[in-house]
Amino acid sequence: MAQRVQSAQEFLQDSFVPLVAALCSEEAEKVTRKNNLGFCELIKPFCRLTSEVHMRDPNNQLHIIKNLKIAVNNIITQPPQQGAIRKLLNDVVTVSQPAEGLVANVITAGDYDLNISATTPWFEAYRESFLQSMPSSDHEFLNHYVACMLVVSSSEPEPVEQFLKLSQEQHQIQHSNEYSYPKWFIPNTLKYYVLLHDVSLGEEQRADSIYEEMKQRYGTQGCYLLKINSRGSNRGADEQIPDPWSQYLQKNTIQTQEPFEDGPYTVISNKNSDHFIPLDGLGNDSKDGLSNNFKSHPLQLDHTSESGCFDGTDYVKPNSSMHESKKSNTWTPHGTCLTLTDHDRIRQFIQEFTFRGLLPHIEKTIRQLNDQLISRKGLSRSLFSATKKWFSGSKVPEKSVNELKSTSGLLYPPEAPELQIRKMADLCFLVQHYELAYNCYHTAKKDFLNDQAMLYAAGALEMAAVSAFLQPGAPRPYPAHYMDTAIQTYRDICKNMMLAERCVLLSAEVLKSQSKYSEAAALLIRLTSEDSDLRSALLLEQAAHCFINMKSPMVRKFAFHMILAGHRYSKAGQKKHALRCYCQAMQVYKGKGWSLAEDHINFTIGRQSFTLRQLDNAVSAFRHILINDSKQSAAQQGAFLREYLYVYRNVSQLSPDGPLPQLPLPYINSSATRVFFGHDRRPSEGEKQAATHISLDQEYDSEFSYQWKELEEQAVAAANKGTALSNFQPTQYCLNKYSDNSRFPLGVVEEPITVEVAFRNPLKVPLLLTDLSLLWKFQPKDYNSKNNGETKEVETSGKDMIGAEVISEFLMNSEETKMARLKLFPHQTGELHILGVVYNLGTIQSTSVLDGVDPSVVLQTGKFISNGMSVRGRQDLEIQGPRLNSTKEEKTSIKYGPDRRLDPIITEEMPLLEVFFINFPTGLLCGEIRKTYVEFMNVGKCPLTGVKVVSKRPEFFTFGGSSAILTPLSPSASEHCSAYKTVVKHSTSLYSLTSSADSSDFGVGTGCQPEVIDVPLPDSVLLPGASVQLPMWLRGPDEEGVHEINFLFYYESIRKHSKMCHRVLRHTAVICTSRSLTVRATVYRSNALEDEKGDGDNMLVFVDVENINTSEAGVKEFHIVQVSSNSKNWKLQESINLSEDKDIKLANREKGKLCLKAVRCKHSVENYTFADIVFGSEQIISSTSPCADFFFRSLYSDLKRTRSQQSVHTSQGAAKPSPDNAVRLIQKCSEVDLNIIVLWKAYVVEDNKQLILEGQHHVVLHTVGKEAFSFPQKQESSEIGLFNFFRPENTSVPARPSLDQFSSLIKTSLHYPETYNHPFHQKSLCIVPVTLLLSNCSQADVDVIIDLRHKTTSPETLEIHGSFTWLGQTQYKLQLKSQEVSSLQLKACFVHTGVYNLGTPRVFAKLSDQVTLFETSQQNSMPALIIIGNV
Repeated sequence: MAQRVQSAQEFLQDSFVPLVAALCSEEAEKVTRKNNLGFCELIKPFCRLTSEVHMRDPNNQLHIIKNLKIAVNNIITQPPQQGAIRKLLNDVVTVSQPAEGLVANVITAGDYDLNISATTPWFEAYRESFLQSMPSSDHEFLNHYVACMLVVSSSEPEPVEQFLKLSQEQHQIQHSNEYSYPKWFIPNTLKYYVLLHDVSLGEEQRADSIYEEMKQRYGTQGCYLLKINSRGSNRGADEQIPDPWSQYLQKNTIQTQEPFEDGPYTVISNKNSDHFIPLDGLGNDSKDGLSNNFKSHPLQLDHTSESGCFDGTDYVKPNSSMHESKKSNTWTPHGTCLTLTDHDRIRQFIQEFTFRGLLPHIEKTIRQLNDQLISRKGLSRSLFSATKKWFSGSKVPEKSVNELKSTSGLLYPPEAPELQIRKMADLCFLVQHYELAYNCYHTAKKDFLNDQAMLYAAGALEMAAVSAFLQPGAPRPYPAHYMDTAIQTYRDICKNMMLAERCVLLSAEVLKSQSKYSEAAALLIRLTSEDSDLRSALLLEQAAHCFINMKSPMVRKFAFHMILAGHRYSKAGQKKHALRCYCQAMQVYKGKGWSLAEDHINFTIGRQSFTLRQLDNAVSAFRHILINDSKQSAAQQGAFLREYLYVYRNVSQLSPDGPLPQLPLPYINSSATRVFFGHDRRPSEGEKQAATHISLDQEYDSEFSYQWKELEEQAVAAANKGTALSNFQPTQYCLNKYSDNSRFPLGVVEEPITVEVAFRNPLKVPLLLTDLSLLWKFQPKDYNSKNNGETKEVETSGKDMIGAEVISEFLMNSEETKMARLKLFPHQTGELHILGVVYNLGTIQSTSVLDGVDPSVVLQTGKFISNGMSVRGRQDLEIQGPRLNSTKEEKTSIKYGPDRRLDPIITEEMPLLEVFFINFPTGLLCGEIRKTYVEFMNVGKCPLTGVKVVSKRPEFFTFGGSSAILTPLSPSASEHCSAYKTVVKHSTSLYSLTSSADSSDFGVGTGCQPEVIDVPLPDSVLLPGASVQLPMWLRGPDEEGVHEINFLFYYESIRKHSKMCHRVLRHTAVICTSRSLTVRATVYRSNALEDEKGDGDNMLVFVDVENINTSEAGVKEFHIVQVSSNSKNWKLQESINLSEDKDIKLANREKGKLCLKAVRCKHSVENYTFADIVFGSEQIISSTSPCADFFFRSLYSDLKRTRSQQSVHTSQGAAKPSPDNAVRLIQKCSEVDLNIIVLWKAYVVEDNKQLILEGQHHVVLHTVGKEAFSFPQKQESSEIGLFNFFRPENTSVPARPSLDQFSSLIKTSLHYPETYNHPFHQKSLCIVPVTLLLSNCSQADVDVIIDLRHKTTSPETLEIHGSFTWLGQTQYKLQLKSQEVSSLQLKACFVHTGVYNLGTPRVFAKLSDQVTLFETSQQNSMPALIIIGNV
């Protein structure tokens, strides 16, 4: 049970006090009414004695009474009705609520910290009113009147006669048969005569004389002169007199007096009339010659009301007059005519009455009863000694209650000795003589049980238990089983729940004082029943407090019984108390996983709060039901949602102009919010395909995002004359949780901003959002004039600043996650802050009838049928930024950076580029060239310039070089729809046609980035609304498969902006390439040092072309139409083909071989020399667009790939020592700088039409004798899985050239007659002149040693070489200058005919400034054979 101010002993003593009746004359009532008090109310605060009182028991032993309290009540002649008592108790509980601002008691139990009200004043008020409103009964005398005060005013004409009249009235009430109520203790009731004197009226002498007369008539012990009203009503306003009555008199008129006590007014609730009935009866007619002071009980119901209106219910709704009376009586002052001296006089009066009148009377009565009992029972000793004998003797076994017959209806006559014992026990109890009282109760109990008078026995058991507990010194333990038996008897046999309830209230208090909380709780729970919800609620609440106050608090039992109490409070109409109980229980269930219990509690809290018009609490409770992951069924969730909407609508109607409330549904995943700046992508129109750019439909890819950033950085650097910006920040069109949101994003005036909000419906019922739009705040700013406007937070107004898109209906199915895209259209520059979303939340009407609403009545909104219940509200978008983790302070604490994706800055107008690709292919052959067109359109409001396109794959496309304007304007303008610039070839010769070109014309010159290409716009400017079409050539990548190629278009405004310098447009092209041709080429030194024309150095180029196309592509055959070379030093001269057929056709899986002769260019120039060997009828000018473009771009990407591979190898292996100059010179001898372009046509049959495709492949030849390919070769590394645990040592061994490189240092050639006839019969020795040509291929001076001695003399060698001898010097030494050719005349001597190999001279070479000598191997690709014949 909850704590209380009184101890259990004090509570039990105050529960049973001597009752004194009061009869007042009308004049006496008028005197007290000056103070707004009746006589009983006047003396009520002074009815507790402040000093000890002494009296003697029947054995003449002195007995001390402490803290005695008496109760003085008006005589009421009608017993109270049960309905009225229930109404009174209900009202008492209603008006007693927890004090506001009261500090709750915090109880810590395990994981719980509970805020619980330490006291329950409503329960104490209920208990006090309940005990005082109990009607007196015949089986006990505690509620019977012991004495009667007769009060007369001194101002009456004949006060003594008035005393006589009142005395007769009292006698008639007690002894006539007309009145069965109230009950009196003994026939000879003490009458105490009180003369009330109004000091303010004067006539004090008269009062004194009347008092003297009274003393002579009634004795000094039986009368008293009470003087009051010592000051008039016109006293000084500044004089403050204490008001001791306020704590006893309830401010509410329902409680203006306690039962049995007079009060100024009591409200009678009546269905037919709203008025007050004065309970003191003043102004009413008398009945049967008696004054009407005791006309009816204050709990008497008005006779005009229906007789049974209070039966079966604890709650009657108060009518309006009750509330009016509250207002009117709230500030009524009491005791306005009394001084502090008057207070002391009243206190003295009560003391005199008790000391001189009441207690002597009780003492005398106890003695008389004791004597009567002794004489009637024939006992020689007093009851004292007799009871001792009874208790010490053998005990009679008590029968159980169930064995006893139901004789609760048995009545004893008033003079029965059993009742006299009970009467004596009650008197002893009232004057705190608990030991004697216990003995008497015990004796009476036995007698009653023997007679099977169960009602009497239960009463004796009850009071025996209380007496045993109250005995000073606790000589015996509290007999709780007495109380249990009494409760069971009252409830089950006597069917008297009121007496059973009194037992429970008393016993529970005793058990609580002994810390027996578990037993107290069980006792309280036992008396809960269906007949009274209010009683059950109060007892369950007290049981819950017992559970929480135990040594080991039982928190969940506390919460469970609080819920039960709240439920019963609710049934009893006590909404506030029900709400309080549920709220206290919620502390236990909250956040512990009891989701269904939480839902039930929150739902009840919401309903009770709504009933009490605590709308904010109701909204909060319903909100909790909806935002937790509910495990309820769909139907239950729908009911919760409808309740919530109903409550919310009522809240919003109270303050229609107030701020929009926060709605709990649907959930918003704020971090998943995406913001997109710009227009939606245009759909494709026929052959026109818009640039893909970026949209909200694309998933975020961090790798792609980084690629785009790199591309933009390259474009910005190129626009900034090649220098990268240190503060470069990429343009962000789509902001999400992965993007860098630390900066304010930039939007552009008149360009939409799309916000994608991620909604999730956690419920199993659909939600319908209507009129969904964004909530924003805008601060206009002119970034040119620097004038800042005022901040305006608007939702619907301000459309001239920001236009907002409204989604009329947004349906979310059960447990669905759905994105809503909402747009804003800024019309002014400034700072925009997107705050959240605003919408109407509602539900969809199902096909069945919901809550009794006919489906035909529901509102039709678009395609969804709303059930008409919706509320307008908002949800804020609050995005937490990334956690900071850079500094030490940020690492040790939890700090988050800003996320500004919802706070864009709106800048002034910018151009807006749109790019369309016309006839853009989706599939190409590897190396295929296709001409397409690109349309550039400026849809912005200001002109744009400086358009660039940047891509990681510049070899894929070109806009043409400076000569691009010479190409056909449209594909159909040339023969076979060729994308190349061609001329008709007149000559049939296979000799090459040469032209030259500068690489800078094609964007790959020195010092620029080939990835960044300037778009050749006419006049370099695109005006608003203008568009231009430019040709663009595409070349299929060399590797088959699907290729994603990213284009980034960069452009600027003509006007320079402070906020936005440039804009970009993205496009991702997806091309699927299929296999076509593969080209392999090898270059060899020619044996001939000079060709026939004497053009100098020459080489042979072998080209292998294979058709590896698969049949799916529908390619019939490939024609090699031209082979071109490109080099600064070499050019193709002619084709050495033995076949007569000049047209080279390759069917599927066929391979063709070409042998081409290359010669060194006569003049080394900076420009590249293009040489075309044409096999068809048209020459493709390879030095123009697009052939040269793709070649140069391919060359650049090949170079880039080689560099990246070298850097990878360098980082993986040891750092290679750089070769010295000598070695480099030797290495350069074997290098060639020759590039081969193979141009082809493919004939494709598609849809019964023959199409001609054309394309080109490139082979880059670096080294003599090394095969090169047209497609990149995969690097195979055997050490790919190994780890280098040791750092490689950097040895300083000088790099040595390879044998191949040595062989290229000196080129040798033998000139001799192939056949030589000699007459051996004439001359035995045949001498043949041989010229040895030596050519220095390097750029440095070379010392050469020629050794003519045979390397070996083994028989095998002799067999191979034949036997011949060189005549003359066996060794020659000479020096060759750079690129010098020298001849040496030698003689070979033969002795007989045969075939001989002359390639035996060994040539050693070294650079002139070096020491080391190297041998150059013979480069003879074939033996230098000579045939010696005989003539």
